[in-house]
Amino acid sequence: MRRDDTDADDAELAARAVADRAAFGVLYDRYASPVYRFCFRRLGERAAAEDATSATFLRAIEALPGFRGGSFRAWLFAIAHSVVVNGRRRRTESALDETYEVVDPSMSPEDAAIAADGRRQIVELLAAIPEDQRRVIELRLAGLSGNEIAESIGKSVAAVKMLQHRAMQRLRRVLAVPNAQEVER
Repeated sequence: MRRDDTDADDAELAARAVADRAAFGVLYDRYASPVYRFCFRRLGERAAAEDATSATFLRAIEALPGFRGGSFRAWLFAIAHSVVVNGRRRRTESALDETYEVVDPSMSPEDAAIAADGRRQIVELLAAIPEDQRRVIELRLAGLSGNEIAESIGKSVAAVKMLQHRAMQRLRRVLAVPNAQEVER
């Protein structure tokens, strides 16, 4: 890796990575953590998120010659979304997998329980809104800009803003009603 690779923009690195796979390493270093966090929020399991992150970058490097410019980050998160959706359809879990979870040794059992409950509540809240709104919120939480989200999901920036606004309204209504079971669709 050249010294200036870490300062290069994504489009330049993507173009260089077609011929020199080492340039892709810089892109991986930039986006591995955000992609993992996105996958983890969607899947809720460390192992599944790690697998989805690996699959995302594998697909990205294979599809790199077809990248035609635009936001590399938006393109990468579109791939991540596809991997997560397709992985959910194919994934079958055994009873043992559902009952066994490794807890981070740096957290106390109480902290781990509180964190898990918080994640569960967020997943439940996001599950209460339509898929297109949920996808916009998840991509926003992953750090994508409005333009990148629009490019990633194939909608206009105005449509993304409206989806985000509607999602936030629904979430506010759910949070305002104690023990709300369902959000009207």
